Amino acid sequence: MRIIGENIHILSPKVKEAVGFAIDAWTKDGLSATEKEERLSQAKTFFQESAKRQVAAGAWAVDLNIGPQKKNGHRLLPWLVEIVQEVVDVPLCLDTTNLGAIEAACEMIKRQPIINSTSAEAERLEKVPLVAAKYRTKLIGLTMEAEGIPISAEARVNIALEKLIPRCEEVGMPLEDLIVDPLVLTVSGCQQYVPECIEAVRILKVTGAGVQVGLSNVSNAVPNEMRPLINRVYCVMLMGAGLDMMIADPLDKKQNEFIHIVEQRDDSTPLGRLLLALHDAVAAQEELSVDAVDMSDPEQADIWKTVQILLNKVIYADSYLRV
Repeated sequence: MRIIGENIHILSPKVKEAVGFAIDAWTKDGLSATEKEERLSQAKTFFQESAKRQVAAGAWAVDLNIGPQKKNGHRLLPWLVEIVQEVVDVPLCLDTTNLGAIEAACEMIKRQPIINSTSAEAERLEKVPLVAAKYRTKLIGLTMEAEGIPISAEARVNIALEKLIPRCEEVGMPLEDLIVDPLVLTVSGCQQYVPECIEAVRILKVTGAGVQVGLSNVSNAVPNEMRPLINRVYCVMLMGAGLDMMIADPLDKKQNEFIHIVEQRDDSTPLGRLLLALHDAVAAQEELSVDAVDMSDPEQADIWKTVQILLNKVIYADSYLRV
């Protein structure tokens, strides 16, 4: 499983603060040269340390999510690319809707980057693949149109087959450079979408394009203490469907343990046997049998309950583990 490290994300207060330091250094009147240098140095240290930690933990790539950044993106994203490349040698995922910023970053990037992302909305689909083809980047394509995200797996796959893939072929992008994202939505409020995404991953695998998801979206709006378990169990299920890569937290050691168990087929522990049974059930388009679960083991019982909400068999509530 290839993990694109998600930790440099503009919604993180610490990331937002570091971005502010950099922008202040470039644009804020009244700062002395020393103050500007100090703020830029603080931001640089923060971003470099984050990138190094993520790669050391196993990230295959690092996402650089700066948000729209309409005013300062053309300066911020290339600067981020420059300083992160100084300390890690992995692909970088350019995560902004500011195409000018992406082009500026592509001019100086060392390894083939990933553009995150285009949807099938007309304006995005017209412009973004052209940039990806021009700079020979990889491109994440979202199975979403102007009307929103369809519920069914088939409808999401059809967006890829009828719009994303043909457009990439039209601009001369190799199919292997397209990464289709069938869009994970939260189990809290969009529960019916969650199992459909698993099925969409399975079907998309036959197209020849890569398939990825934003894993932590499945637990958005869920109490923080419950989010890691939901993410980890969903990861195993998506792996069973054939997922290639995911934007996720590479610092989650337990998540990485789950991935290792599946990839190494490690059945030496009761937990390992359960996770492999779950993975294999999804791979076979079957449901996990309760016979595979030791309900006297709290960890296994929690995994079972989590599988039931992710399959939309039991209605999600914040108290689901206590039921």
